[in-house]
Amino acid sequence: MLIGYARTSTLDQKAGLEAQRRDLTASGCERVFEEQVSSVDVVKREALAEALAFARQGDTLVVTKLDRLARSVAHLVEILGQLEAKGVALRILGMGIDTSTPTGKLMLTILGGVAEFEREIMLERQREGIAKAKAEGKYKGRAPTARAKADQVLKLHGEGIGGTEIAKRLGIGRASVYRILDDAQKAEV
Repeated sequence: MLIGYARTSTLDQKAGLEAQRRDLTASGCERVFEEQVSSVDVVKREALAEALAFARQGDTLVVTKLDRLARSVAHLVEILGQLEAKGVALRILGMGIDTSTPTGKLMLTILGGVAEFEREIMLERQREGIAKAKAEGKYKGRAPTARAKADQVLKLHGEGIGGTEIAKRLGIGRASVYRILDDAQKAEV
């Protein structure tokens, strides 16, 4: 059985999801699992977990592009290990790769390594650009919003309001509330 998996990073990418669904169906997928979640959120990729659990020996998991499935070579190797243990192949339509063949397995490993290398180079350039902009005084970074509300956090906490409610009222993260409270407690000691 051919099992499709489609993913977009955000809810705004409806056209991308529809195109993947169309391509997967056209390639003969009988069942398509889909989700709209960042690949970085590996923990929250429920449809991928469902697709992997659904697959049986002799099945093939089909994706349109490699980046729809895995973000890194390590993650790709992990997924391939799960598929291999179940006797399931992987087919990537955009690359013409099918891991049911030894050549397909080799090509996927090589291309996954190249993709990760490209991403690392891009991130390195980004870090260099930010460092250069900071040195020239053009990049200030994100303004710390929670720290500016420290007095309000401490006041609300003093009134007996919990961290979650403080975060909700002030529009900041819970972690920021607890960081401010922790810093205030350390300053008292």
